[in-house]
Amino acid sequence: AATAATVTRDSLLNVCMDAKHHKTEPGPEGQLYGQCVLWKDNACCTANTSQEAHEDQSYLYKFNWDHCGAMPQKCKRHFIQDTCLYECSPNLGPWIDQADNSWRKERIRNVPLCREDCEQWWEDCQDAVTCKTNWHKGWNWTSGTNRCPQGAMCQKFKFVFPTAAALCEQIWSGSYLYTSHHRGSGRCIQMWFDPTQGNPNVAVAQYYA
Repeated sequence: AATAATVTRDSLLNVCMDAKHHKTEPGPEGQLYGQCVLWKDNACCTANTSQEAHEDQSYLYKFNWDHCGAMPQKCKRHFIQDTCLYECSPNLGPWIDQADNSWRKERIRNVPLCREDCEQWWEDCQDAVTCKTNWHKGWNWTSGTNRCPQGAMCQKFKFVFPTAAALCEQIWSGSYLYTSHHRGSGRCIQMWFDPTQGNPNVAVAQYYA
C-alpha cells in the first residue's frame, strides 16, 4: 500500500496538465518572456506561449481583457501572472481535474492561493470594469473574441466581486481557492515569487500531494 501511495503521490508532482498549450512534460525553457520568466528553470509552457500570455488579444484563447473598456495595466499584470502560472507551472498536480471542454482534457480546481496574491489582485483590479463573474463561460463569441452577453452591464470589479475571495474563486469557475495562508508558509501557491530564491510552489505541491 505504501508503494501505491508513493506512486500516486509522485504522479502529482512535477507534471503538466493535458490542456490546450501545455508541453507533455516540464523542463527548462531558456527564453521565457516577461512575467513568465519565473518558471524558466522548469516549465510546462514554451517560449511562444509565454510571449502570447502578454498579448491583449492573444491567440492562446482569443480572450479580450478589455471587454468593458481598457483594463488598467496594474490590474492586467495580475491576469498575465495568472496565465503564466496556469500555462507554465509544473506544481499544480494535486489540483488537476478532468475538464468537460472540447479544447482541453484537464483543468485545475481549488488551487489554494496565498492570501497576499489574492488580496493584491483584488486591490489592483477593484476599479477595472467587467460584465461577468465567471469568465469561463457565457460570453458572446460571434465576433471571434469574447463580448459581453446581451443585457450584461459593465461595472467595476469591486461591485462584481465584492471581496478578494469572490474574485479569486469565481472568475475562473473555482480554479482557485482563497486561503488565509501567507506567502512562504508552504501551504499555499504563490502566483508571484522571486526566482532567485527558488520556486516555493514545489514544496506546496509536495505537502498537498
